[in-house]
Amino acid sequence: MLMNKDSGPASGEAKLQYGPNGFRVLRGGQHVFCAASGVPIALDELRYWSVEYQEAYASAELATERLKL
Repeated sequence: MLMNKDSGPASGEAKLQYGPNGFRVLRGGQHVFCAASGVPIALDELRYWSVEYQEAYASAELATERLKL
C-alpha cells in the first residue's frame, strides 16, 4: 500500500498522492490529517481516502459523511 519516493523517514506531516489501490509518498512524514475531523492519522494506520478529492479520512464513517457533501 505504501510506496516511498523519498529515501528516508521524516517527522511531521507527509504529502501523499492517493490512488485507487494505494498511495504514494511525495514528501516523507509520519502522518496526514483527516479532511473531515482534522485528527492526525499515522501512515501505517491510513485506510480511507478519496482519489477524486485527494483527501485522507480517519474512519469509514468520516469518509462516508464527507463524500455525501
